[in-house]
Amino acid sequence: MVDSEGDAGAVEVDVDELLDSVGFDPERSVLTRRQAEVLALRERGTRQADIAALLGTSRANVSSVEASARENVAKARETVAFAEALAAPVRVEVETGADLYDVPQRVYDACDAAGVKVNHTAPDLMKLVSDEAGDAVQGRKVVVPILVGVTSGGSVRVRQSE
Repeated sequence: MVDSEGDAGAVEVDVDELLDSVGFDPERSVLTRRQAEVLALRERGTRQADIAALLGTSRANVSSVEASARENVAKARETVAFAEALAAPVRVEVETGADLYDVPQRVYDACDAAGVKVNHTAPDLMKLVSDEAGDAVQGRKVVVPILVGVTSGGSVRVRQSE
């Protein structure tokens, strides 16, 4: 057990119990058990030095394990987004040079043709596309091709095409 703030007066955390309570299964996770332990403790506010003491390792090792865990989580999210984009019944390819203001109508038209309902107003959809496309959209202009996918449930997924 370790306390959540690294001092004697804080509430103690049982790492095994914590991982069990959130359903961590090392056979089904992209994280190693050690990565899950470190992330679970960090999310509870435990300092790296205290985690190192608990796990019998160095703070530098805890930092490295945490960085690897966060990278694995980011890759898992990217993989899910990729799979959802592939399976989406609506896929709208938006080419370089396109005006972001034209994207909502293109998405609405494609959704209508596929019988899929998207629950976003045009301004909300433009913001979502811009935010999720990252540096592929600058201002109103698409500077890197993007793919806007809409799942059968109406969730919008945006990916850079290049």
